Amino acid sequence: MSTRTTSRRAIRRRALVALTTMSAALAAFTFPASATTVAAGTTTVDQCPYLHNAAHTAVTHTVATAAHTDARTITIDDPCAYPESIAADNDYIYTGNISNGTIYRGRIGAKTLEPFLPGGQDGRAQATGIKTTGDRLLVAGAFKGNFFVYTKTGKLVSSYSVPTSTEPTLVNDAAVAANGDVYITDSFRAVVYRIPAAEVHAPATGVHRILQVAYHLPDYVPGQSNGNGIVTSPDGKSLIIGYWSSGALYRLTLATGEIRKVAHPPLHSADGIARRGNTLYIARSVDNTIATVRLSGDGTRGTVVSERTYPGADTTTGIAVVGNRLVVTNSQMDTFLYHDPLTRSVFTLASLPAN
Repeated sequence: MSTRTTSRRAIRRRALVALTTMSAALAAFTFPASATTVAAGTTTVDQCPYLHNAAHTAVTHTVATAAHTDARTITIDDPCAYPESIAADNDYIYTGNISNGTIYRGRIGAKTLEPFLPGGQDGRAQATGIKTTGDRLLVAGAFKGNFFVYTKTGKLVSSYSVPTSTEPTLVNDAAVAANGDVYITDSFRAVVYRIPAAEVHAPATGVHRILQVAYHLPDYVPGQSNGNGIVTSPDGKSLIIGYWSSGALYRLTLATGEIRKVAHPPLHSADGIARRGNTLYIARSVDNTIATVRLSGDGTRGTVVSERTYPGADTTTGIAVVGNRLVVTNSQMDTFLYHDPLTRSVFTLASLPAN
């Protein structure tokens, strides 16, 4: 086994940690000079901006595997997809490209996702958290500090930008409350934004608005990636927010704004979170594992039931529950952040049994 292969995990950890230390540079990220505006609201972008200085040849990548390996592969029809997040409705699975904002989708059960919304369209130059609600598709805009609401047919309902500030921004993930309001994390700002349900389900006029701060979060460490994955609690009255760097979970009561830390062992590099009942499934990106956490009835405690990986796990940043399975992104984020050689030349999602 080569030195390159044996050091792969350390390289990936260094690359993901680079997300925090390089926050200012990434917040100011711009595409290559060849990117030009060709029409109002439409931008052409380099389809593979992070591979100019990285090897295109796939390298061997070895991870520990769980006892059962009923993992199915879903490919993405794009050689530079970098899928950061994932969502599903009754018909489709969606994922998005953090490097250029392309949104992909495929029918439930399909083996391939195809481009659905082109990168650069509507100013959507990056894509992180993706969610669905009713006939709407929600897309977070990462280091660009924006957020988008689309109809399921791809019409722009509205776009949003973070409030003007000298702080870096990473608009990361979203959750939909029982009343239809959307709550959004910003990993570099100690806030949770809110979009009212009435705006989410308004006519598709393409209006632009500023994101409004709904809550302020505790324990934010400047220069680190903090609030990331977000889901509603089982009773729908609270939000559960994971912190990437510290591995903590927080419960935010919507009616009062009270925020308390959930008692549980730290889960560092906690990225995307999905919930089914009182069970959280947490994608731990650096560790290439999925943690299953059982919440207590009052939501104050969490028990780590299991941690597992699967063949081909490659920086697991996003996760969704689709039927009785989990669908997880193999984001290859070390290449995106650190220009490291691609592990594989094909970008994929993995479909695993939920239990």
